[in-house]
Amino acid sequence: MCGIVGYIGKREAWPILIKGLERLEYRGYDSAGIALMESGAFSVYKKKGRVAELSKFVKNNKLSGGVGIAHTRWATHGVPSDRNAHPHVSNSGDIVIVHNGIIENYLAIKKILINKGYKFKSDTDTEVLANLIEDIKKNTKVSVEEAVRLALAEVTGAYAILVLSKDEPGTMVVAKVGSPAVIGVGKNEFFIASDATPIVEHTKKVVYLEDGEMATIETKKDKLTLKIKTILSKKTKSPYIQTLKTKMEELEKGGFPHFMLKEIFEQPESLRNTIRGRIILEKGNVKFGGLEKFSKELQNLKHLVITGMGTARFTGLIGEYAFEELSGIPTKVEYGSEFTYRKSADAQHTGLIAISQSGETADTLNAIKKAKQDKMLTLGIVNVIGSSIARIVDAGIYNHVGPETAVASTKASTSQAVLLVMLAVYLGRMRGLSKKSGEEILKEIQKLPELVEEVLKNAKSIQKIAEKYKKSPNFFFLGRKYCAGAAMEGALKLKECSYIHAEGCNAAELKHGPISLIDKNFPTLVIAPADSMYEKNKTHIEEIKARGGKVIALVSSGNPEMKEIADDVIYIPKTLEMLTPILAFIPMQLLAYYISVERGNDVDKPRNLAKSVTVE
Repeated sequence: MCGIVGYIGKREAWPILIKGLERLEYRGYDSAGIALMESGAFSVYKKKGRVAELSKFVKNNKLSGGVGIAHTRWATHGVPSDRNAHPHVSNSGDIVIVHNGIIENYLAIKKILINKGYKFKSDTDTEVLANLIEDIKKNTKVSVEEAVRLALAEVTGAYAILVLSKDEPGTMVVAKVGSPAVIGVGKNEFFIASDATPIVEHTKKVVYLEDGEMATIETKKDKLTLKIKTILSKKTKSPYIQTLKTKMEELEKGGFPHFMLKEIFEQPESLRNTIRGRIILEKGNVKFGGLEKFSKELQNLKHLVITGMGTARFTGLIGEYAFEELSGIPTKVEYGSEFTYRKSADAQHTGLIAISQSGETADTLNAIKKAKQDKMLTLGIVNVIGSSIARIVDAGIYNHVGPETAVASTKASTSQAVLLVMLAVYLGRMRGLSKKSGEEILKEIQKLPELVEEVLKNAKSIQKIAEKYKKSPNFFFLGRKYCAGAAMEGALKLKECSYIHAEGCNAAELKHGPISLIDKNFPTLVIAPADSMYEKNKTHIEEIKARGGKVIALVSSGNPEMKEIADDVIYIPKTLEMLTPILAFIPMQLLAYYISVERGNDVDKPRNLAKSVTVE
C-alpha cells in the first residue's frame, strides 16, 4: 500500500527521496512521484510504473533543493496513470501533498470546492484534500500547519500525509490517522516515511506518530525544530525518540536473486530468533515478558478470537486447533475486517489475538479498536517494533524475524505459527496441561530450525516439480486438521506470486463440491503427513487420482507407499502434528517461488498487491 517519503534539511533532497522510494517498493504500487522546493516554487515529477521509470523521466533535469516529498501510489480513487500519481498540487500552486490512505467524504468536499471555482486535474481524493487545505489557508489567513489541522478536522477516513506550502518554504507538516508515519531525527535534518526502511541508513533516531497526531517541522533561525500536537484538541506533546535496531544489511538481498528466496532460506535463523529466550524447558513452559502483568486476565479467559488477514489469518487457523487442544479455551478465527462489524458475545471474558507482520494492517487494527471498546483483553503478534498494532494492544509478542521485504510473507508466517503454539502451551500450563506434555512440545519446537534446514536441502527437487506444473491454469491445495490452514496458505502463496488460480481448503470438503473441478489439467497438492489424518488424506488422494487428477503429495519422511500413488512426492521431516504445518509451509513457499520465476513474474512485487494493507 502507498509509501510516503519526505526530507527537510541542508542536503540535496532528490537522492534521499528516490532512494527512499526504492526502499518502499516492497509495499506494492503502480506509480511514483516526487516534489521538490526549488527557487520558491514546486517542481513536480510523477510517472506511472516503477520508481525506475520516474528516475528515467527526470534524468535530464537539474534537480536541487533541500526540501521535498515523494510517493509510491497503490490506486484506490482513479486508475493508475501519470495524472493520478502523487504528489498533487493545489490550484494556486501553494500546496503540494502526498497521501497514503482514503478520504471517505472526498466527493462531498469536492462538490463544495467545485462550486467555489476549483478545478481538478485528477480523479483522486488526495487532490481534493490539497485544495481544501489551500481554501482554508487562503480564506482564514492561517499558517499551513493550522490549515492542515482545520482541513483534517473536516475529513473522515484513513491517512498519512506530508504537506508543503510555497509560502512557507522551511516548513513541512506530517499527520496520520490509521496509516503509519515515522519521523527520522538527524543533525538539523528530518526524514519522514511510511516505515523505517528509507530512514535507517540516515539515522537510528525515530519518532512514531500516533493516530490523530500531526507534526510540524519548521525552520527557526536556521535551525529545524519538531513539534507534535493532536489534530482535534491541539494538545502538544514532547516527541518520544526511539532507537532503531534494524541494520542496513538486513534490507539487502545477500546474494539471492530475490528477497522472497532470501527470506525463505532465512527461516532456520528467523525461527531461532523467534524461539530464543522464551522456552523454559525445565518447567515445561514458555516465558513471554510482555504478557506477565496480565497473567490473571489470561487465566480467566473463557473464549479466544484470533484475527488477521491473508497469511496471518491462515496461521491463526493453526493456532485455533492448538489453543483448544492444549489450553481447552474455545477459539475461533475471524477476518479482521468482519470482526469490526460483529456483535461480541461475552466480551468481558474473551481475549483477542491480533496477528500482523507489519503491525499496520488496517482491518486488524480496526478489530483491535472494536475489541478495546468492548473491554476485551487485546494481544498482538507482530514483527515490526513500534508499529501501530504493537502500540495499541494491551500486551504483545514480537516475531523478531527481521525485515520481511518481499510482498509474499514467508519467514513471518512460520514465526507466527510457532508463536501461536508456544502461546497455547503458555495458556495450557495455566489450565492443567502437564509439565511433561509442555516439555515434550517445547523440545520439538526447539528442533524446528534444524528440520527446516533439512527441508531447504530439497529445494532443487522442488524446482523440478515447479518446472513440471508451471503452465497449470488451476491448482488445489488440501489438508486436514492443523494442515487445513497450511493448505490455504499454500494456495495463497501460489496465486499471489504466480497468478495461477489456486484454491486451498479442508480436504474434508472435497466430495462436497470441489471434486467436480478435478481433471488432468487441475493438479492438487495434498498435505498428508504421518499424523491422525493420514489414512483420510490417502483416501482423498486416491479419489483425485481416480478422476484423472495429478497429485503432489507432501508427506513425512520414510513414507514409501505414496510414491506408488501420487505423481510427485515432497518429503518433510516427522514432527508433532501441531508443528507439521510449519514444515509444510517451506516446500509450498519454494514451489510458489519457482513456478513464479519460471513464468517470468516479478516475484518480490506481484501485480496489484501491497505488503502492508493500510486501508480497509
